[in-house]
Amino acid sequence: MTLGQEFEKQAAQYLQSQGLKLVGQNINYKFGEIDLVMKEANQWVFVEVKYRSTLQFGGALAAISQAKKMKIIRAVEAYVQQHNIKQSYRIDVIAFEGQQLHWLKNAITA
Repeated sequence: MTLGQEFEKQAAQYLQSQGLKLVGQNINYKFGEIDLVMKEANQWVFVEVKYRSTLQFGGALAAISQAKKMKIIRAVEAYVQQHNIKQSYRIDVIAFEGQQLHWLKNAITA
């Protein structure tokens, strides 16, 4: 298991402990990827998981560039269309900085 996969697993477990249901993970499109697909009540939650061992270069959140955000948004829009999702959805970020987990709801918007 890669380091990225390990942190995605930890993120999924954390979100499940917070009442979300895991629907899918590592959904790949040629233009982007969705790390985790979750459901919270009647809302879909798409999650980008980022890990940085230190804050030296701005930490995990700073690692999500505008270009990366656009790839995530395109992937989410494709998933929503492909699965005919009519409920509301949001894009969250789980950022690991060292062993510290930060959950940022609705962190990426179109």
